[in-house]
Amino acid sequence: MQESMKIKGSIVLMKKNLFELNDVTASFHDRLDEILGHKVSLQLVSAVNIIHTHDNKVHGKHGKPAILENWTSKTPKTATDAIFDVSFDWDKENDGVPGAFIIKNNHHHEFYLKTLTLEDVPGHGRVHFICYSWVYPAKFYKKDRVFFSNQTYLPSKTPPALKYYREEELESLRGTGTGKLEEWDRVYDYDTYNDLSNPDKGAKYTRHILGGTNEYPYPRRGRTGRPRTKTDPRHEGRLSIFESLKIYVPRDERFNPVKMSDIAAYGLKLIIQFLVPGVKALFDKTFNEFDKIDEIVKLYEGEIKLSDAPVLSSIRDRIPSEMLRELLRTDGEPVLKFPMPQVIKADKSAWRTDEEFAREMLAGINPVVIRRLQKFPKKSKLNPEVEGHKEYNLDGLTVHEAIQNYRLYILDHHDVVMPFLRGINTTATKTYATRTLLFLKEDGTLKPVAIELCLPHPEGDEFEDLSTVYMPAEHGAEGTIWQMAKAYVAVNDSGYHQLISHWLHTHAATEPFIIATNRQLSSMHPIYKLLHPHFRDTMNINALARQTLINGGGLLEKTVFPEKFSMDMSVVVYKEWVFTEQALPADLIKRGMAVEDSQSPHGVRLIIKDYPFAVDGLEIWSAIKTWVKDYCSIYYPTDDIIQEDYELQSWWTEVREKGHGDKKDEPWWPKMQTRNELIESCTTIIWLASALHAAVNFGQYPYGGYLPNRPAMSRRFIPVPGTPDYEELESNPEKAFLKTITSQLLSVLGISLVEILSRHSADEVFLGQRDYPEWTTDEEPQKAFERFGSKLKEIESKFEEMNTNGKWRNRVGPVNMPYTLLYPSSEVGLTGKGIPNSVSI
Repeated sequence: MQESMKIKGSIVLMKKNLFELNDVTASFHDRLDEILGHKVSLQLVSAVNIIHTHDNKVHGKHGKPAILENWTSKTPKTATDAIFDVSFDWDKENDGVPGAFIIKNNHHHEFYLKTLTLEDVPGHGRVHFICYSWVYPAKFYKKDRVFFSNQTYLPSKTPPALKYYREEELESLRGTGTGKLEEWDRVYDYDTYNDLSNPDKGAKYTRHILGGTNEYPYPRRGRTGRPRTKTDPRHEGRLSIFESLKIYVPRDERFNPVKMSDIAAYGLKLIIQFLVPGVKALFDKTFNEFDKIDEIVKLYEGEIKLSDAPVLSSIRDRIPSEMLRELLRTDGEPVLKFPMPQVIKADKSAWRTDEEFAREMLAGINPVVIRRLQKFPKKSKLNPEVEGHKEYNLDGLTVHEAIQNYRLYILDHHDVVMPFLRGINTTATKTYATRTLLFLKEDGTLKPVAIELCLPHPEGDEFEDLSTVYMPAEHGAEGTIWQMAKAYVAVNDSGYHQLISHWLHTHAATEPFIIATNRQLSSMHPIYKLLHPHFRDTMNINALARQTLINGGGLLEKTVFPEKFSMDMSVVVYKEWVFTEQALPADLIKRGMAVEDSQSPHGVRLIIKDYPFAVDGLEIWSAIKTWVKDYCSIYYPTDDIIQEDYELQSWWTEVREKGHGDKKDEPWWPKMQTRNELIESCTTIIWLASALHAAVNFGQYPYGGYLPNRPAMSRRFIPVPGTPDYEELESNPEKAFLKTITSQLLSVLGISLVEILSRHSADEVFLGQRDYPEWTTDEEPQKAFERFGSKLKEIESKFEEMNTNGKWRNRVGPVNMPYTLLYPSSEVGLTGKGIPNSVSI
C-alpha cells in the first residue's frame, strides 16, 4: 500500500503588476483567473524513480499537481516578494526525493518566480530550487516549464529520472533558428550585426554588416528575428525610439526594475532625440564655444543657469523624472550641473602636466594599449633611421641604449586609425593618426619625449604619410602646440578605448560565451553555475547599445572621432583578436610590459613595477584563477572527465564555430581536453566580464568627465604660421585649444553619457558575491567561494595601503587621484571603484 504524505513548501515570486506599476489590468485579470479556477499549479518530479511513457520517453515520476493558493490575498502594494505556502501530496516510498518541479501558469500574465523551498522531505530534509525566471502563461510554451533543485550534476552523473528534462530544457533554449522571437520566448541564438543600419531611412544611416565575412569578421550577437528592411533585405529592421525597451533578449536576461530605473537606459536614446536639440537651442542663445577652461569647470560648480525656456519644459515632459535629475542635475532648479570629476577635484590644472598625460597610460581608463618599444615602426619619423628624426631627451642614453634597457615605450594608434583617416577628415572631425614615444625615468614615472602626428598623403594612399614630430615645450606657441599634440593623442586614445578596449574586448567578445553557455550547458552543470553570475545584464545592455549607441547615426558616432567609421575600426582590431591573449598575463607579455618568470608571484614579472593597472590586475587575475582552479578540480579530478563531458565539449565547439565563428579555424583555440585548458579559459572569460570591464568602464567619468583631459573629438588641425588661427594661438592659447577639441554641445552630450555609464546601480553584484547564497548544495565549492571572497577583501586592503604609502607615484600622480578602479567592492553610484561580476552597464 502506498504511503502518501504532505510535503510543505514555500514559493517566493513577484507579480507583474509590482514591476510595472501602471499595468492595472494584470492584477485584475489574474484575480479573475483565480475566481474562474485558472490557477498556478506545480508538480514535483522525482530524481529517483522513473516512469516510461507511451512514446518511449523516460523521466522522473510526477507527483500530484498542487495549486498555489491565496493568490489574491498576497498582493503587496510595493515591489516586494510575495511568499506562498504550497502543499504537495508525495509517496515517500515510490516517489523518492524530488529533483525538479513543473510549473504551469494558467493566468493571463507572467510573474517572476524566485525560489521554491521544500522542508522535511523524507529521508533527505530540505530541498531548495533556485529559479529567478519569468514564467509566462502556459499557452505560450510548447513544453512545460521545469526547474531543477540546486544540486550540481555533470551530464554523466545526472540521475536517469532527470536526464530527459535536462535535455528537453536545452532544446527549448536553443529554439528552431527561425521566426521572430517574442518576449515570452526563452531562445538563445546567434546572428550577425546586421541590425546597425536603417537603409529605409537613407544611405546616411547604412553601415556594413559585421560578422559572417572575411572582410568584416565580428563576434555574434543574440538573434531577434525581426523582419528585414524594405530597401535592403540583408539588414534587419530597426525599432522606433519608443520601442527601444522592447528589443528582444530572452526575458531572464532583461534588467530588473531597479536596474532599469537606475541607469534609465531609455533616456540614452532620448538624449539624441530630445535633449540634444533642446540644449542646442538654449546654448545658441547664450554662447557658441567655451572661451576659457573656467567655463567648463562651471559645469561642475553649478554656475551655468539655464532659463525655463519652453524647449526645456518640453524636455522635462518627455524624460522620466529620475533620468532628468541625472542628466540635467536640476532637482527642480534650472541649473545644468555635473559632479566634479576626480581628475580635477584636488588640482584644477595638474591634468596638463606631461607626467599626468603619461601616467594615465598606466593608470587611466585605457591602460591596456601602451607597449614597450622593441623596434621602431619602419616609416615613422620617430625612427632614428628615417629622415626628419629629432634628438630625444633620454637622460643621457642613446636610443639604442634606451631600448636595450627597457626604457622606451610607445602608445601607437597609427595603424588602426590611418586606414580610415582620409574618410574621417571629410566629416566635421579633423584629426591625425598618432604615435607617442615615452621614456621610463629613474623614479618609475614615464615622460613623453615625442608625438608623431600623421595624415594621409593628399595624392593617394600609395604615397607615404605626411608626418610631423613634436617635442615637449612649455612656453609660447610651441607650448600650446605641444598641448594640442597631446590632445590629438587623447582623441585617438578615447576612440580606441570606447570602440575597442571597452565595446569590442568586453561587451561584444563576451556575448557569444553567454549564448553558448545557455544553449549547451544545463543549469545543473558545474561550469554553468561557475560562469552564470558573470553574464548578468550583458545581453540586455548590448541590445540597447545596438539600438541607441553603436547603430548608424547613434550616440557613439556623435561622441567619438571616427563617427560613421567607428564600428569598421573595431573590425580591423577584431581581425587580430586572439582568445588566449585576452588573459592578463598573456596580454602583458605580448605588449612587452612583462616577461615570464616562474619565481614571480603571478608567473610574470612586470617591466614597469609601478604600473597600477597591471599590478592590481594581476592580483585580481590570480584570485579568480585560484577560485576557478579550486572549483573545477572538485568536478574534474582528471582530464578524461572533461573529454567525456558532452555538454562541455558541445559548448566549446559552439563558442568557436558559431559564437566567434569567423575565428573558427584559428589554431590558437584551446582544445578543451585538459583541466588546465578549462581553468585558463574560464578564468579568461570571468576576467573579461568582470575586472577588465571594470578597469575600462567605471573610470570614464572620473577621468573623461572633464573633456580637456580626455577630448573625444577634434575639429581642426594645428594652425599654420601666418594664418589668423595661428595668431589666435599666440594671443589667446586657451581659446585656440578649446576651439580645437570637442565642441560645447558635444561636450555636454559626452559628459552626460559617460556619467551614466560610470555609475553602479543599486542592484549591483560585485566580484566575490552571489545573487543568492544557496547556489549549490555542494559544500566544497561553497567553501572555495568563501575563500575567494576573503582573498578579494585582503587584496582590496593591500591596494588601499599602496595608494597611501607614498612609494608608488603612478598610483596617485600629479592630480592626486588614487588608482581605485580595481578595488573589488563599491557603494552605489559614481565611485570610480568596484568590480561588478558582469558587463552590466
